[in-house]
Amino acid sequence: MATDDRAGRLTRPDEGVDRSNGTVLLAGAIAAIVVSPVVWLVLQAVGQGPARILGLLVGGSTLRITVNSVLLTGLTTLGSVAIGVPLAVLTVQTDLPFRRFWTVVCALPLVVPSYIGAFAFVSAFGPRGLLTEFVPTGATVYGLGGTVLVLTLFVYPYVFLTTRAALLSFDTTLLEAARTLDHSYLAAFRRVALPRILPGVTAGALLVALYALSDFGTPAIMHYDVFTRLIYVYYATPGSEGAAVVLSLQLLVITGFVLALESRIGAASEEKGYASSGRSDAATIELGWWKLPATLFPASIAVLCLVVPVGVLALWILRGGPGYTAGGFAFEWSYGINTVVVSLVAALATTLVAIPIALSSARTETALSRLTERATYFGYATPGVVLGLALVVFGSNYAPALYQTLPLLVFAYVVRFLPQAVGTTRSSVLQVDETLVEAARTLGVSQLAAFRRVTLPLIAPGVIAGAALVFLTSMRELPATLLLHPTGFTTLVTYVWRVTDAGYYGAAAVPALALIGVSGLSMLVILSQEGDDGG
Repeated sequence: MATDDRAGRLTRPDEGVDRSNGTVLLAGAIAAIVVSPVVWLVLQAVGQGPARILGLLVGGSTLRITVNSVLLTGLTTLGSVAIGVPLAVLTVQTDLPFRRFWTVVCALPLVVPSYIGAFAFVSAFGPRGLLTEFVPTGATVYGLGGTVLVLTLFVYPYVFLTTRAALLSFDTTLLEAARTLDHSYLAAFRRVALPRILPGVTAGALLVALYALSDFGTPAIMHYDVFTRLIYVYYATPGSEGAAVVLSLQLLVITGFVLALESRIGAASEEKGYASSGRSDAATIELGWWKLPATLFPASIAVLCLVVPVGVLALWILRGGPGYTAGGFAFEWSYGINTVVVSLVAALATTLVAIPIALSSARTETALSRLTERATYFGYATPGVVLGLALVVFGSNYAPALYQTLPLLVFAYVVRFLPQAVGTTRSSVLQVDETLVEAARTLGVSQLAAFRRVTLPLIAPGVIAGAALVFLTSMRELPATLLLHPTGFTTLVTYVWRVTDAGYYGAAAVPALALIGVSGLSMLVILSQEGDDGG
């Protein structure tokens, strides 16, 4: 029977037990399993010996590679925020025409693998490219500038989706109240909305930074030396696997610095206790005659992110002739079914794993909860080829029953993309007014029922956005899929890699376009779950 406590609120007989401890412990156990491949890497690196480790870390090329990687990461993150946040505001809080359409279009670049985007830009704007006449004399698509441009165009949706999820959970009546005090929209947004959506922005920015640190394909194609490219060279060189492990450890150290920086920014916003009880469906900005210029912004981004790569794929199909036919590589639509099924399983598994971690991090202020959330990001920052090889060694030596099985492949996806689901879910949890949950608990509802009836509907936009990110990135993940897929289990990305590696670029066009089409349909389904936002 419920009784009154000193604060005058109803309590349950077992309320003295801190139920949050169970969530924290569950999240900690999940994190320990997820980071196990990273622990293996650390142990392997330590086993190389101090002399070899020091020699690699102070080598002549290491400093240059470090500077290159940091520059690429910082500039890509700034560019993604500059594109993603305005697009999120336009598609949520304005009367932009066809907002639902532009929401899908702005998220679709995630389905284009960055290495395909890089190849498309080199084909279009590189030496003797299709659109070379539009490139200023002396300009080059290679190097730092081209790598930053390509990566930004294909990873900014991380910031766009996490910021949009935060805006969808934001109560826009607070913004309207600020505007009644004679604040301009920009001033009201900066003072009222921005602090409340900052966790979502920083979550997306962190994903971008970690992606830039761990990407291999784009820098390789754009001729820009970074850690991942050098690690791959070492792995491909017999007898140099230990050097690759040591450099991977150094990359993880840089990742730790990025996580610490994001943690300070996130803590500064959360300690103010910002929360919102819901959202308003009404757009808060009437663009007026600015509608056309505002529409040109997402349209121009869409041209660079979608029209250019799709146009190059279409060219591969139309050119034909030697080098552009399938040769002995027969394409089957079952590859697409395999891709969708394994990506859906990965999205579901990752989302289920992410919810306890997000709740633990957002609801409890303990060292364990903070460490648990931060630990999940190391798997994402670990290059896919390094993670894949770590699991290959683990599976072949210690768990042969799991070696080359779908569960091990799905586990790799969970390790790689868990932060995507944690970040968006956590940012939505922070928007939920805890007094609503407490009110449900005083009515005798169990903790699980209160979560299902109150918390889950309010955080649904963040959960869905996280599942969408995991699904889309699992579909295009290349290194881990190549190394871990079961024999005979071919996906779209593994087929694309095989035919492009053999020089049959035309054969890659159909599966690449299928990736975009399936992902576009999936985004329509996902966005329909958000409810009508005025699009």
